[in-house]
Order: sequence, then C-alpha cells, then structure tokens
Amino acid sequence: MSLLLAFDDEIPFARGLAEALSVPCATIQRHRFPDGESRLRLPPRLPARVLMLRGLQQPNEKLAELMLAAAGARELGASELVLVSPYLAYMRQDMAFSPGEVVSQRHLGHALAAWFDVVVTVDPHLHRIQRLEDVVVGRRCITLSAAGPIGHWVAARQPDALLVGPDAESAQWVAVAAREAGLPFLVCEKSRHGDQDVDVRLPPAAWTGRSVVLVDDVASTGRTLRQAASGVLAAGAASVDVAVTHALFVGSALRELRDAGVRRVWSTDCIPHESNTISVLPMIAQALREQGLS
Repeated sequence: MSLLLAFDDEIPFARGLAEALSVPCATIQRHRFPDGESRLRLPPRLPARVLMLRGLQQPNEKLAELMLAAAGARELGASELVLVSPYLAYMRQDMAFSPGEVVSQRHLGHALAAWFDVVVTVDPHLHRIQRLEDVVVGRRCITLSAAGPIGHWVAARQPDALLVGPDAESAQWVAVAAREAGLPFLVCEKSRHGDQDVDVRLPPAAWTGRSVVLVDDVASTGRTLRQAASGVLAAGAASVDVAVTHALFVGSALRELRDAGVRRVWSTDCIPHESNTISVLPMIAQALREQGLS
C-alpha cells in the first residue's frame, strides 16, 4: 500500500488524488521560522512507497522544503519515492544563451534524480530536449499531456473552433489538441526581444468570422497570448478564447488578456487558479495505477 504525502497548501488536490487511488493521504506539516527557514513534520512511520505531491510553481520557495521532505521520508522508511508534480519549474532554459549562464533545466533534473525514484508530471516545457528522462537522468519518468483533454473540452463548447498556437513552441500541444478534437489548427510565429517584449505574426488564413481558441502549455506574463489575441481579432475573428495547461498568470496577466478581447480562459488544475475548468486528476490517477504505483 502506498501513502500520498502532500504539503498543507495542496490538500484539496491531494485528497481527490488519494481517493481516486484508494490510498491514504497525510499532510507534511510546516512551521516557518522568523528567519525564513522551515521545520517540517512527516508521519513518524512511512510505508516503502511514498507518493509526494508538490507542484513547483513559485519554485524558489518550495525546492528547499521538497529536498528536506524527500530526505526525511527516506529516514522514516520510504524506499521508493514518487514525485507527483503537475507543474515542473525551470524546464525552459535548456541551454546557455550567453557565456556563464546556468542551464537550470539540467541542474534541477540532477537534483530531482537525487531525491526521487520516479517523477510524474504534466506537459513539461521541453523544447530542444525530447524526453524528460534526458533531464532527470537515470530515473523513471511519467510524462502526461493535457492537450487531449483540452481539445475535447474546447470541442464540446466551441465545435466550430479554429485552434491556434501562439508560437512555434506551442505547436506540439495545439496539434495534439486539434487531432483529439477533430478541429483545424494553425501556428503563429513569435519574435522575442525580452521578457515583456514579443511580436507575434499570424499565418495566412481566412480569419473573418472565425471562433479562435489559443492553445498553449503555459501562460506566465500572458504577453504572447495577448499579442496573438489582438492580432486575430484585428484580422476579423469573431471571438477568441484561451486554453492552457499551466495557469501561472503572473501579476495582472489575466486581466490584461481580457482587456485584449479574450472572452474565456480555460486552464487545467495543474496550478490552482480561478480559471481552472479542466481537471488532470483522473489522468494522473490512471497513469499511477497503470504503472503499478498506487
């Protein structure tokens, strides 16, 4: 029998996952000292297999605690540690773009491989790297995608939709979503000049009167999605909605998307957010059962 361990800020998702897996769920209790350090408390005795749920949005606040929790779980009896992390941070930088830059993807992968035996995640932002196993080297990785569920969700609510990827990196997700939904798709071109400075160029298409849904894996500042939304509306689209796996939506990003004319925003519950409408919990539970990890 496995045990699901979750930090105290992820209990709703943890309880749902534990129920779907028919395993017990326990909380990692935290106390934050005035100097910012944490004291963690786990159950005093753990089974051989422990599933640890931790989404890594706001990663700088979480990685030290994750390391300590994993080490503590080993001391308390866990011989197989499975990280269930619906969102993996630091996956974007897979190469050094200037001398001296740290390749964060590589080093976070090394850390996760040292702490965990299995890593389960949804739509990691891999660009030049093809497989998560090439990042978390020597460990078993289960990489799931929300593109299919997103495609089905969109088709049920906007059956005449044209799916659009806002940049080349989104092509791998929008193509799957379109195939699963039986909908057409296009992909825009993006030029990035800085974190908040991007240009998006639309592909040639008959945009007039179309119901467009922008599909991407992650929305952070929302700048690329805003540019794409403004572009398709200016080209004559009747409406534009957004569907994303990971709803980071930093600061005022969601409001700015709506100001740009986006009608509806749909996201999965990989990251808790007000736009969550599509649950990845059944998909994660099914994968864990099929892999013999429940």
